[in-house]
Amino acid sequence: MVTNIIVSGLGGQGVLKVTDILAEVLFRSGYDIKKSEVHGMSQRGGSVSSEVRFGDNVASPMVPAGECDYLVVIDASQVEVVKDKLRAGGILLTPGDVPKEKLANPKALNTMLLGALSVKLPVREELWHEVLSSAFPEKIRALNIEMFDIGRSAAK
Repeated sequence: MVTNIIVSGLGGQGVLKVTDILAEVLFRSGYDIKKSEVHGMSQRGGSVSSEVRFGDNVASPMVPAGECDYLVVIDASQVEVVKDKLRAGGILLTPGDVPKEKLANPKALNTMLLGALSVKLPVREELWHEVLSSAFPEKIRALNIEMFDIGRSAAK
């Protein structure tokens, strides 16, 4: 069985950072993973999406249309752009699913949404923290881990 995750947003919102962290966590958990990205006009605030597939044996990095299990959208404007990839019964996570009033820095919304997604995946919380600690420079590490934990708590 393969689980399909798509993260979508606008250039500069950390879509690729989130999927890099996600792929590393899943790899360290022992899964076969494949990852693909579409940058588009990301440097100008255009659409960006990245796909992560994981399971025992994953043949392709691309999520087939209508087979996304988890769709994480960092900018609500992108829901219409990618919602056709979500399977029936799939889970859509948007900024409305996390407590944005607790967001200490708008640039950490990606990490808060990753925290919300994390409770739905078969990965130990300690491993999330380990990978997050290595993914961010020291000056923004604590903030991103805090935002991840807030997102995680909100989704429980």
